[in-house]
Amino acid sequence: MDALTDLLDGPRARGAFMLRCVLDPPWSVRIQDEAPLTLVAMVRDEAWVIPDEGGPEHVRPGDVVIIRGPAPYVVADDRGTAPQIVIHPGQHCTTPDGTSLSEAMDLGVRAWGNAPDGRTEMLVGTYQMRGAVTQRLLSALPALAVVRGDTWESPLVGLLGEEIGRDEPGQEVVLDRLLDLLLIGTLRAWFSRPRAEKPGWYRAHGDAVVGPALRLLHDDLSHPWTVADLAARVGVSRAALAQRFGKLVGEPPMAYLTGVRLAQAADLLRESEATLESVARQVGYGNAFALSTAFKRERGVSPQEYRTSQEHRSAAPAR
Repeated sequence: MDALTDLLDGPRARGAFMLRCVLDPPWSVRIQDEAPLTLVAMVRDEAWVIPDEGGPEHVRPGDVVIIRGPAPYVVADDRGTAPQIVIHPGQHCTTPDGTSLSEAMDLGVRAWGNAPDGRTEMLVGTYQMRGAVTQRLLSALPALAVVRGDTWESPLVGLLGEEIGRDEPGQEVVLDRLLDLLLIGTLRAWFSRPRAEKPGWYRAHGDAVVGPALRLLHDDLSHPWTVADLAARVGVSRAALAQRFGKLVGEPPMAYLTGVRLAQAADLLRESEATLESVARQVGYGNAFALSTAFKRERGVSPQEYRTSQEHRSAAPAR
């Protein structure tokens, strides 16, 4: 497994917020839902995505936008249109003065807007939960990434558009998986751009020395790796590997490995009911105590506290 595959294997939507937005200009929506990650696929007409910090982006049909939270932003028909709608945490929808719009904007099953046949159509998918592996992904992204429709081809937006309005048994699971696939496809297109500002580990993947070392680490997190062992596997000296790895990735091999292990541990704690001892073995720690010590040092909470907090987030009702 390469580093990119491992990173993209992280997104696991669970009860994601999915919506078809249909609007007639003038319209402007301020998003302050604090969600960690949102995708907006432009289906019809054009729009502006305007972050509180950073430059605005003009998006057209076929474009897909990845927005990294929790900072607020505005989506509007024009940069000059003042926000008329505010989206709060829990996807609670109000006017700027706080009047609820939830019923007024409801257009049916996962459909929302100010006009059933509005000129503008967007598909919106929001990851509402924070997971540690997703955090690794977020750290590799800018606050706002736009993949232009003329730079990639994918049937996923069309398929998501077909499924988003259906109300059948298991539909939420279908939509969660489609959102995951759309995110992965969009990220691959983003990272593959000729002039993309790729994270260090991504650039290092193509290196003759560091690339194989990264693949070894990701293939077997539970192995008791040392720099000497890793260097021997890739056929260079320990000093040469440490120097090259640090230069390309931005941190020493064992520090990188620790980060990946703890991220994977957090994901397992959030997504499974595995015991702490089992999680520790899966990610390369000798026992639960060793994992707990490393986890608390890195994240400030114990694995059990982390798991409990994630369960509470998952169970919290939308407002």
